Amino acid sequence: MDELIKYVIKSTYRVRVLNAIGGDVKMPFQIAEESNILNNHISKTLRQLREHGLVELINPEMPRGRLYRLTNTGKIVLIKIKSDTL
Repeated sequence: MDELIKYVIKSTYRVRVLNAIGGDVKMPFQIAEESNILNNHISKTLRQLREHGLVELINPEMPRGRLYRLTNTGKIVLIKIKSDTL
């Protein structure tokens, strides 16, 4: 778990995307708006987070309107990051 936390906090984009998703299900444009990150960076960051098992794509069959949420691991990592920054 510590390695995942270190991986996430190495990038402010990763931290901001996890925070933007939080406990919700969101589309990339919503994540971009809430995190104040450009869409092209959102796609790359979501892909990285998915590869590390922190975010999951709920509807992979959809070419548009894709929905993302945190995995249980992603939720734990986010909680730990938030608690360490308090």
